[in-house]
Amino acid sequence: MSAPQFARRLDGVRIAYETEAGRRPVLLVHGFASSGAATWGATGWVRFLSEAGRGAVLPDLRGHGRSDAPHVASGYAPRQLAADLVVVLDTLGLDQVDVIAYSMGSRVAAALARLAPERVRRMVLGGAGPVELFETWDPDAVARFVADDTLPADPTIAAVLGPAFSAGADREALAACVGGVAGATLDVPAEIPVLYVAGGADAIPVGVAELARARGSEYLELPGREHLNTLTSREFKRAALEFLA
Repeated sequence: MSAPQFARRLDGVRIAYETEAGRRPVLLVHGFASSGAATWGATGWVRFLSEAGRGAVLPDLRGHGRSDAPHVASGYAPRQLAADLVVVLDTLGLDQVDVIAYSMGSRVAAALARLAPERVRRMVLGGAGPVELFETWDPDAVARFVADDTLPADPTIAAVLGPAFSAGADREALAACVGGVAGATLDVPAEIPVLYVAGGADAIPVGVAELARARGSEYLELPGREHLNTLTSREFKRAALEFLA
């Protein structure tokens, strides 16, 4: 992949991204407490797409990776995160792209489709369902855990945030991201084709099969796969590439 480059919003926020050469680059949108390289490079997606002749664009969402990290929740509203992606596409001169997104990234990709539907041809949304995880979290419990590692009653808060903090993530930025993204929808304009993907053992995207059915969209369930190892599935990769053909 290329060395990290930066696109800049008008307010000065810089969004880092990497690229992989190839035709019809696919925009890859990572999940919470991750980065483009960790989600898509380390799990084999970039190489898989490259072997198929497709290029890739891997942004780091604000608050993640090498991108700037505001500490205000409003900076992480889905529309802001989507606008960051538009700036990356503008910087690269890409008028329209296919999108593959995962987990929180699926909600950011959906926001991109609502903000700038003309920029999106087709979408693959994985690891997300109608219930947004952060909306189920107690904000006070999150704040206490961020401040001094006070364990919350909801074990998912520590399970998600704890490893990120141990790895040196910006605590205040991730807390702001939780606040800004909470309640974000998966709504995508009807004219954009979507493939939804979920691991059969993953509780996070509960209800996504019904969502896909109601929308008339394609749905792929990967038996036995949990939230993290769904990303490594070769069946997921093959289905996404076929859908984006």
